[in-house]
Amino acid sequence: MFNIVLVEPQIPPNTGTIGRLCVNLDATLHLIKPLGFDIDDKAVSRAGLDYWKFLDLQVWESLDEFLMAHPISDRTHLATTKTDKLYFDAVFKKGDYLLFGSETKGIREDLLLAHKDRCITIPMGPKGRSLNLGVSVGIITYEALRQNYEGFQKITIPNRLEGEE
Repeated sequence: MFNIVLVEPQIPPNTGTIGRLCVNLDATLHLIKPLGFDIDDKAVSRAGLDYWKFLDLQVWESLDEFLMAHPISDRTHLATTKTDKLYFDAVFKKGDYLLFGSETKGIREDLLLAHKDRCITIPMGPKGRSLNLGVSVGIITYEALRQNYEGFQKITIPNRLEGEE
């Protein structure tokens, strides 16, 4: 459905939560190193629950390696607090790449400046600086889904209550 790209994520439960979201939306999760944790970290698996085994996961050694394979285009959206373009004014299509920076640094400023037209933000009140990464990914990705809901196939995951361990 979509490609969720986390650039140098630092907090394991955020990544676990986002992985779970990706499974539920049939989205691919791209993790760009360096990571602030080991992918096998218990906090990642705890937040991702039993969904992690169903995740379409791609791990990249660097942002430059990722960008060589997937150059920024009109199918790329850069989530940042450093723009005035609201995410709900963006047009999303199936297969788009939604990039989110690390919890501490965001996306590199040179990329934001070079691709101002691809930057989007979530509106916040005057007291807020940013939102939790998992919350931000959820907000923007579900807007992308809303715009592309026709033909969305519900993913069937085994339910623990039906005897799955």
